[in-house]
Amino acid sequence: MTDSDLLIRLRQGDHAAFETIFRQWYEPVVRSANRILHEPQVAEELAQDVFLELWRRREQLPEGSSVPGYLMQAARNRALNHLRHLQVQKKSQVFVEALSEPTEQADADAQANELDVAIREAIAELPPRTREVFLMSRERNLKYSEIAEQLGITVKAVEANMSRALRQLREKLSPFLRRTDST
Repeated sequence: MTDSDLLIRLRQGDHAAFETIFRQWYEPVVRSANRILHEPQVAEELAQDVFLELWRRREQLPEGSSVPGYLMQAARNRALNHLRHLQVQKKSQVFVEALSEPTEQADADAQANELDVAIREAIAELPPRTREVFLMSRERNLKYSEIAEQLGITVKAVEANMSRALRQLREKLSPFLRRTDST
């Protein structure tokens, strides 16, 4: 069976086609992620996420697209995002430790947790399409044109949804923005 046949069957929700793709490409996807991360367990988790996303997005895959190309690019993107996330965590940890005394550390942790919850709630309150566009842009680092193609909408619609998302998030998170301006 060719890759294009598998893609057609996958887009139709064929579990056997997905299983074939998974069996054929799981190890190469793990190896690809591990070449970047050098952490086999994390690479396996990211590979599982890639295949889960492939199943979720199966109907939106463009005809004639390369399943191996999609999988390898998705693994690379997720691995790089993971590394970026670790760098941000390290920088914020060093910053907080350098500036905080033990009680200030507890306050900073509480504020960070409160902000994290507020951000998740604000994103969850976005309209479904707006939330989907925002998450595709921010979590998956897709370009507006890629988002438009995957969702079957125009780039202008993506831009409008992103503007709406950012405006609503600014409004919902304004108390936190004011708090950091005054400190």
